[in-house]
Order: sequence, then structure tokens, then C-alpha cells
Amino acid sequence: MSAYDFDLFVIGGGSGGVRCGRISAGHGARVAVAEERFWGGTCVNVGCVPKKIMVHAAEYGQWAGEAPAFGWQAEKGAHDWATLVAARDAEVARLNAIYARLLGNAGVTSFNARATFIDPHTLDVGGQRVTAERIVIAVGGRPQRPEIPGAELGLVSDDLFTLKERPRRIVVVGGGYIALEFASLLRGLGPEVDLLYRQPLPLRGMDGDLREAMAEALGHQGIRLHPGQMPARLEKAGEGLRLITEAGLALETDQVMFATGRVPHTDGLGLERAGIAPGRSGCVPVTLEQATTQPHIFAIGDVTDQLNLTPVATAVGHALADTLFGGNARTASFQNVPTAIFTSPPAATVGLSEEVAAAQGPVDVYVTRFTPMRHTISKAARRTMMKLVVSRRTRRVLGAHMLGEDAAEIMQGIAVAIVAGATKEDFDRTIGIHPTAAEEFVTMRTLTRQVG
Repeated sequence: MSAYDFDLFVIGGGSGGVRCGRISAGHGARVAVAEERFWGGTCVNVGCVPKKIMVHAAEYGQWAGEAPAFGWQAEKGAHDWATLVAARDAEVARLNAIYARLLGNAGVTSFNARATFIDPHTLDVGGQRVTAERIVIAVGGRPQRPEIPGAELGLVSDDLFTLKERPRRIVVVGGGYIALEFASLLRGLGPEVDLLYRQPLPLRGMDGDLREAMAEALGHQGIRLHPGQMPARLEKAGEGLRLITEAGLALETDQVMFATGRVPHTDGLGLERAGIAPGRSGCVPVTLEQATTQPHIFAIGDVTDQLNLTPVATAVGHALADTLFGGNARTASFQNVPTAIFTSPPAATVGLSEEVAAAQGPVDVYVTRFTPMRHTISKAARRTMMKLVVSRRTRRVLGAHMLGEDAAEIMQGIAVAIVAGATKEDFDRTIGIHPTAAEEFVTMRTLTRQVG
């Protein structure tokens, strides 16, 4: 009989933690998972899922506005925020319960409490002392406000899901995918939206053509863009707020949302008592096998600040469970991970940007831009951009990038090809499905440019 209460204790009941705990239990381990806030973590409760529901709501408004062009006598009315909130929250509650049931059905012990370290093998779980042979830290991240006067007057991303009323005007600060998604969905639901970001273009680090296409699309949606601007202070102005930028721009608004980054949620976790020194912004440094400086303590997901995406955390959690208890030592790959930005229209990408690929060797670049069939009728200013980055030496497709309707759905399939090592010639000899936007990925024959 083990001297420990559990073979594995997972701190955090988000997607990665739940997967790791459930699979470990399936391998026969005695597992416990502690979650202090909500099962399913950020993604299910204040992230991917409720956000995507609100994106769908915004799309219905767009479709209603375009319906007359196709002969439907539809009239776009005012949006009922309360109805959307009720439907969204009901779905979140349903998924929240499913996550808890998954653990129970797998024989995992669940604690609705915060777990903190007492020593490397001992945890305080809501006042109860618990020991574990192995421990996984999966506490995720949290949004942060900028360090400016009046920042407490603004919202962070979590707060969008607690707003009881739709603001008439809102300023969104940030140039990453969270800022862009929230600016886009809010604009689609009616509010006037201003978007501030530090760089000349949004989506720093992504492909340049994709960044340019995104800025154009956001502008066409009616979002007022303020590139090269950063907030200096936020103050009350009558019944609303006034945001002052470092360049002196003053914006009057009802709400300000800061989407200026997230940090690992390790405050008060007691890492020092476990003998672990935190890294930048409080993250938990790990090896390729997700081990910390204590060989029996591991960390997965956003708390490691590696590649902060829910499916990555889930894949890493599963691989770690297989390694620890399944007799199948393996790691999840951080290469060629597809991702999407759910703006209007959405964008998606997999593999290397042109800039990164060109730094590694000569590349051939193929780009196409066109108006989708639907909008040749609707006359909406919504363009599609698609791009392939190809190694001139190996002919492998190193990256694919798209902005346009159904980008995320299309890119999932393209990702399979890129992970499998498909060449440009493999794409060329694949028959397209006509008429679709997706077929453009297999019909791009004209070289746009060569780099390197």
C-alpha cells in the first residue's frame, strides 16, 4: 500500500487537468483533482465556449442584414442581450457539469477547493491535508490589467461574461486574438467599438499578409482602429469613462476592456514550499516531458506559458498521463499547431509564417485574394485571403494562412496535410471541391513571390 493518499494529484480542473486526471485514472492510478473556481477552466466558462456562442450571435445579425439581397424580406432589429446571456450561461452550466461528471465516472476524487503546497508531496486542499506521490500543476492563467492610473475602472476578458447590459460604446485595448475577437463580436452585436494596439498591425508574430488582411477586415466591420496607441490613464467622465493614450488621444466611452495579456495563475500556490522557482510572469518552467525542477511535480497548460491553447493543454495532459501510468512514454508536439481567430470574418493559421520560414531558408509564396461567392450577391465588404508558404528546397508546405468565412473549419483539414509533410505538388494534384473557398488551397498555381 502506498504511503501517499493519492498516486496523482492534479491542481486545476481545466481542460488539461481534467484530461490528465481522467486518463491517469483509466490507467489504474488513484487520482484526485482540485478546482477552486469552475470545472472546465477558462475555456469552458470565460473563454472559448461562451465567446464562440457570442460570435454566432453576431453572425446572425450579419445574415439578417444581408438576407434581402437573396430575396428574403428580413429586417434586422435590435439585439436582445438578455436572451443571449441566458442561452450562453445555460450552455456553460451544462458543460461545466459534464466536466465534473467525467471525473466521477472515471473514479477520480474531486475537490471543490483551492490546493496549495505545504511541502513537495503535501497539499492543503480547502483546509484538508493531502499527500500525493506525483503532482501536476494545471492552474491555467488569468487576465491582467495594464499598470496605468485608473486601470481598475476597466474590464478584463472575464468580465465580458458578467455584463448584464450591452454597452453602447466600448474601447478594447490590445492587438492579440482575444482583443480582436471581443472587438469583432461586440461590434456585431451593436456597440460602437474602438480598438487600440501598440503595433502598426494587429496579431504581432503572425504572418504579415494575414495581419494586413485582418486590419482591413476589422475596418470594414466598422471598428475604429487606433494603431500605435497605448493607454496612459483611464478616468471617469460623467456617467462614462475617458481613456487617454500616451500620444494624447482622448476617447469617451461607456466601457473599456483591457485584453493586454494573461499571466500564469500561480499567486499563492506556494511554489517555494515545493522547491520550485517560478519563471517569467510567475510561470512554472518545465522540461520537454513537462517536469519541473522537482522530478515528481509536473506542470501543463497555460501555467507553463509555452503555447497557450486549450487543445494543446489537453494533448499534453493526455500524453503525460500515458507516460506516468500507461507504460507509453510520449510527449505532445508543439509544432504545426493550428489555431483560429474568431473575428468577422475569422482567420486561421497553421505552420510557419512567411517571415519565420524565410529566415530558415528560401521560400516560394502563393497568395490569393477574392470576394467569396456569397458576397458577390450581398455586396458586403468581406474579402478572403489565402496563402501557402513553401520550402523551395524540399517543396514541403511550411505554412498555411487564411482570413475568410469558414477559415477555422478549412484550416483543420489543411493542418493534417502539413503535419503529414505534404508538398506543394501534393496540394496541386488534389482535386478541389467546387464551388468552395477551400478549393483555392489546391488551385493556387501562380507564384506570388520568392523570398531568399
